[in-house]
Amino acid sequence: MEKTAKKPRVQLDRDAWVAGATEVLAEEGIAGLRVEVLAKRLKVTKGSFYWHFADRRDLLMGVLHHWQEGRIRDIRKQTRAQPGRELEQIYHVIDVYGASRSRRGMMIELAVRDWARRDAQAAAIVAEVDDVRLRCARELFLACGVPMEEASSRCMLLYAYVFGVSLMIYDRFDSDIARLKRDIADLIARSGAARAPSPA
Repeated sequence: MEKTAKKPRVQLDRDAWVAGATEVLAEEGIAGLRVEVLAKRLKVTKGSFYWHFADRRDLLMGVLHHWQEGRIRDIRKQTRAQPGRELEQIYHVIDVYGASRSRRGMMIELAVRDWARRDAQAAAIVAEVDDVRLRCARELFLACGVPMEEASSRCMLLYAYVFGVSLMIYDRFDSDIARLKRDIADLIARSGAARAPSPA
C-alpha cells in the first residue's frame, strides 16, 4: 500500500503575516485583527505566528510601521515634480488621491486613523505621516510661487477634500461628477498659484 505524500507545510515570513493582517485591518478594523482568525485565513497554524512575532502587539506594530513606510514613500513619490511642472503635479496629486481607484488604500487609511483614536503609538505615527503629507504638498505650492501662508492653507484644503470625498456618497448630487472634480481641483490648485499656465 503506497503512502500518500504529505503536503509540505506552508511557511510564511513576517512580511506575509503583516500583509495578511493589513487586509484584515482594512476589512474589519483593529478589533477584527485576531491571531487565530488571521492564521485560519492564511491557512497556517497559530503556532507558526510565534516564529515571527512575540505577541499580537508585535504584529500590530509591524502593520503600523509597514503602513507608515509605504505612505511616506508614496507621498514623496507623488509630490516629486520636475522643475517647472509643479502645478501639473498638484493636479496629479488631487487626481490620484481623490480617485476611486485608491479605494482599498483609503479603507486601510481610515482603519489606521480609527485605530489612532484609541492608541498613542498609532496616533504618533499617523501624525508623522500627516506632517510629511502637508509639508510635501506645501513645497509644491511654494514652488508655484504661492506665499507661505496661502501654501499652508491650500495643502490643508487639498487633503481635507481628499479625505472628505472618501467618506461621502455623492453620485446623486451632480449629473457630471467628473466636471465637478475638475472644478474642485482648479479651485484648490489654481487660485493664487502664481497665475501659472494650466497643465497640458
